[in-house]
Amino acid sequence: MKKFVALVLATVAMFGLQTVNAGDLKSGLQVDEYPPAFYVTDITGPAASTKLCYRCQYGARPVVSVFVRGMDENTTKLVKELDAVVAKNSGKKMAAFVTVLSEDPDAQEAALKKIANDNKIAHTPLTVFENNVGPAKYNIAKDASVTVMMWVDSNVKVNHALPAGKLNAEEIAKIVKDTEKILN
Repeated sequence: MKKFVALVLATVAMFGLQTVNAGDLKSGLQVDEYPPAFYVTDITGPAASTKLCYRCQYGARPVVSVFVRGMDENTTKLVKELDAVVAKNSGKKMAAFVTVLSEDPDAQEAALKKIANDNKIAHTPLTVFENNVGPAKYNIAKDASVTVMMWVDSNVKVNHALPAGKLNAEEIAKIVKDTEKILN
């Protein structure tokens, strides 16, 4: 009996220590959920230096909303590629915005402006949210480094959630391809 209990405890411990895989992580609004309003501070968009609700501004349009805990090289590549898709689909009124979750939003401003300028990100506002948890109703997982939600007609059609270190060229390609789901 002691061996059985030890085996059960070892199995539980092993599963408890596993890292989160990209396919296992659930973060943000799920497919068929309604995206509620939330406010961000715009850093690089048309309303720079003001608080606003891009969710409200964009209404029923096809929207890509990206939540990140920080902007690294791969996150910047993702945003740059999404920005190109938004520019290409301006006739369909496609929109996107990036929300950096930060306990110190003021510290993000200079870096976000530099990223937007250096990468010519012109159609996707970079914004900050004043905590690293995100809007309560959005359920951003603490293990999610990047959460991408896409919606149209106020209905989520796509959700991608990735833990730290899992955003790569393959994942970026999947996310960019999924923009088709809100454009058709």
